[in-house]
Amino acid sequence: MVTTTTRQQIVEAADKLFYERGFEATSFADIAAVVGLSRGNFYYHFKTKDELLEAVIAHRLSKTRAMLDAWEVEGKTPTDRISSFINILIMNQAKIMAHGCPVGTLCNELAKLDHVAKNRAAELFTLFRDWLSRQFRAIGHDTGADELAMHILMRSQGVAALATAFRDEAFVRREVEDMCQWLAAQRTSSPK
Repeated sequence: MVTTTTRQQIVEAADKLFYERGFEATSFADIAAVVGLSRGNFYYHFKTKDELLEAVIAHRLSKTRAMLDAWEVEGKTPTDRISSFINILIMNQAKIMAHGCPVGTLCNELAKLDHVAKNRAAELFTLFRDWLSRQFRAIGHDTGADELAMHILMRSQGVAALATAFRDEAFVRREVEDMCQWLAAQRTSSPK
C-alpha cells in the first residue's frame, strides 16, 4: 500500500488550489484547511510560500515527465504520440474550461508578478517543446521540428485560453480536429 506523506498531501493540495484559484490568491491557511493541518504543523514542512511553489513546480514537472513517458510507450508512431498531446484538450476539457491550462495559467501569473520562479515554471513548457520537437524529427522533420513544436504549443494554449473565456465545448472539439488534420499534413516520411 502506498502512503502519502503529509508533505506530499500539502504539495498536492497546493497544486490543485494554485491551479483553481491562482498562486497569489491561495494562502497557507487555505492549503492547511484542505489538508487538515494546523498552521504550525504546516510551517514544519514549508517555511515560505516560495518554497511550497518550488515543490509544486517540481511535482508538476514529475507528473509531466511521467505523462510523456506513458505517451512514448502507448503511442506506436510519433504522430500517435503528438495526437496524445493534442487530445489532452479533450481529456481535460472541463478543467480547462473552468480554470485554463495549468501550465499556461501558472506561467502567466508568475510572469505578471515578475516572480523569481517564473523561469522554473516555464520549464514545464520546455518539457513539452523538447518532447514535441523529438516527435516531429521522428516523423521526418529534421529541420523545422522546433518551429512545428512551438506552433502546436501555441495552438493548444490559444484553444485553452478561448475555452476558458467562452466555455464552448464544440469550439474545443473543432480545434482539436483541425490540429489533428494539420498534424496529418506534417507527415513527410515514416519513422524507420
